[in-house]
Amino acid sequence: MNKFFAAVLALTVSSVTLLASFSASAQEVKGDVKAGQTKAAMCIGCHGIVGYQASFPEIYKAPKISGQSAKYISNSLAAYAKGERKHPTMVGISTSLSEQDMADLAAYYSQHGVVAGASLPEKAAKEPSAAVAALLTKGACISCHGANFAKPIDPSYPKIAGQHADYLTVALKAYKTEGNAKVGRANGVMGGIAKQFTNAEMKAMAGYISSLPGDLKTVPQSKFRVGN
Repeated sequence: MNKFFAAVLALTVSSVTLLASFSASAQEVKGDVKAGQTKAAMCIGCHGIVGYQASFPEIYKAPKISGQSAKYISNSLAAYAKGERKHPTMVGISTSLSEQDMADLAAYYSQHGVVAGASLPEKAAKEPSAAVAALLTKGACISCHGANFAKPIDPSYPKIAGQHADYLTVALKAYKTEGNAKVGRANGVMGGIAKQFTNAEMKAMAGYISSLPGDLKTVPQSKFRVGN
């Protein structure tokens, strides 16, 4: 594993320069956790049901967002609102939100389900297969998402350890998609990285990353309601 990480970390300097354009940046607005809790009703129907599966553009589990970075959440919502990310449901929701709403929801979800004092290993808890290690090295994945895939080098990048494998695969495929009015993610860096891989290779990487321990959770809806 040391050789694997050493090879990828060697790419960090060149990668970080490009990553300035990684995601759309929402205007910096301070989020309020309690306010976000009162605005989360529109989110729990997908993100508050364990095992809930979306059906567009294909069947996959809705992503775990409890415990995700607040900056990444707010940037993602802003990207949907601006049309930089395409998904009919998420675009519809995001365009109904103000920047303050986005910041509040992001603040709420970033601490939702987080266990005080819990810690994760500094490096990935288990080694990938040789084939997957080569793919991760090719994509320089840890140079952004961290050696354990749960501690990104910048909070605007997502935690991905433990995320649903099918969601990760769909997200990577979206970065490869061009010219589709309803599907796709406009991001020069991730687009360039994703286009290096076949769908089968992306699925293999996603399967490994999803198997790692991380902060991300889907908290059951019954525990998600205001006042519970």
